[in-house]
This record gives sequence, structure tokens and C-alpha cells, in this order.
Amino acid sequence: MRRGLRYGFIGLLAFIMMAVVGGSFYMLGYSLKPENNKGKDVAGSYEYLFSEYPFIKPWVDSLQTVGALRDTFLINSEGQRLHAIFAPASQPTNKTAVIVHGYTDNAIRMLMIGYLYNQDLNYNILLPDLQGQGLSEGSAIQMGWKDRLDVLQWINLANELYGGNTQMIIHGISMGAATTMMVSGEKLQPFVKCFVEDCGYTSVWDEFAQELKGQFNLPTFPLLYAASWLCQAKYGWNFKEASSLNQIKKCALPMLFIHGDADTYVPTWMVYPLFEAKSEPKELWIVPGAAHAMSYKDYPQEYTERVKNFAGKFIH
Repeated sequence: MRRGLRYGFIGLLAFIMMAVVGGSFYMLGYSLKPENNKGKDVAGSYEYLFSEYPFIKPWVDSLQTVGALRDTFLINSEGQRLHAIFAPASQPTNKTAVIVHGYTDNAIRMLMIGYLYNQDLNYNILLPDLQGQGLSEGSAIQMGWKDRLDVLQWINLANELYGGNTQMIIHGISMGAATTMMVSGEKLQPFVKCFVEDCGYTSVWDEFAQELKGQFNLPTFPLLYAASWLCQAKYGWNFKEASSLNQIKKCALPMLFIHGDADTYVPTWMVYPLFEAKSEPKELWIVPGAAHAMSYKDYPQEYTERVKNFAGKFIH
């Protein structure tokens, strides 16, 4: 009887371990290699963009007609070929915006923010495709953590493209906002002047924890721990180290925080510890009624004015 109980316990433990390991593989693939990765559908991205923001189509058409909206590439530190699009301002300027897209998005799907800077504020723009999205190589989405190192390369390239004497703002939405905050904690060139983060998460751990609870009604232990360990083994980083919160504690440059008060995907509460952790100068705009990544779509004129007023304090 005791031997049977022992074998039964060992069998149960083995089953639980197999379930956790299998679940962690599924979670990592589900999160970092999603089947519905809209960012890989480059052709369909223009259709989406013009359906959501029809007023920017004449601007995009005019850029394409004169060949001003162009492609560029770089090779990152891991040997991956990454892609970006860029366009100069209509009038010569050293003001430049690097604009970072969100999860399962791409550069094209961020051209509404490109419009804000290029058309409304007369900035040069560069919009990269992050790893595994758009035309960039990469076996998986990196949730901003590895992407921060790629964006450091992109800002150097943008500075070179636009004359080597730029004043630069970095603006990201959702995962792009997390990437922007992660970039802000690194050693930066003096031409980087300020940041805008729109609905970014505190850390990959926090974001995945709330998705695990919201979508599957599961606790963090043991699945999230196992998936984080697997991510470390497979991609070289873990969910806790990928922390926007820790990175902005090291940032001394100005940052504008934007978050919709109806955001449930990256819940609104996340912006408050981020804002609290950031040193001055900083500004916060909680957007009434805006769901995730919808602040510009819901309030395009106010969004533009707030970005203009904020950036104008540091970029002249």
C-alpha cells in the first residue's frame, strides 16, 4: 500500500511537472510567436491605416508619389536584418522623431503618429519595424527588451540620415511605449532630448500576469515562473528583468506619459507607478474614455497639441 501511494505521488508530481513545462512552452509561443501577428501583414497594414485614419491618406500618397517615404535597413548586434521607413520634413529642420510601434504591429500601422510629427509639426521621422514584425527579421517578438538595443541603433542611424545634428524625440505606443521607456534608461547620445510613452506597461512580468489572469483565470505560480525561465533559456532574457519601471528610474530626460482611463489591456493603474518613479521633468495626461492605444484616435487635435507643447519645451 505504501509503495503504491509512493508511486502514485511520484506519478502525480511527474504529471504536474509535465503540465507546467508544456504550459510554459505554450504560453511562450502564444505570447512571443502569435499566429495572428498583424505586423507581418505589410500590404494589409495600409488598408487598416486608411480605414482607421482616412485623413492621412493624402499625406501618405503624396510622400509615396515624390519618393519621400523610403525604406532603410540595418544589421543588429545579433546579425538580424531590421527594417524601417523614414521621411524628411517638408521644410528643412533638425527636429526628428523616432516612432515605435506596439505588439503585433509595424511601422506602417504607426504612420498616424508619423503624420502628427511630419505633417503637423514639421519633423523628420523614422519608424522601425521591431523584431519579428513588419519586414524585420527575428524568430519572436521581444516585448521591448531586446528591441531597446535595436532602437539605440535606429536613433543613431536617424541622426545620420538627417544631417548628424538632430534634436530627437522618441515616441512609442503600447509595447512601443514600453520599448521607449526601456531605451530611456540606457546611455543616450546628447541629441536625444525627450520621450513620449503612450500606454506602456510597467514590466513584461506585470503585463503577462494580468493577461494570464484576465484571459485564462490562472495565477502566476507556477506557469509564469516557468515561462519566464524558458524565455531566459531560449531568448536570453526573463520577464522580470524586462522592466520599464526599473529603466525609467535611470532616466533624467523629460517624458510625457499618456494613458487612457478605459484601458484594460495595459491597465491604467500601470501608469501611476511609472510616473511616480520618473524624475522631473515629466508630464501626465490621463485620457478620458480612451481604451488601449486609442488616445490619438479619440482626441487627435488635443493629442497633437499636448505633444507639440511638451516637445516644444525641449526641442527648439
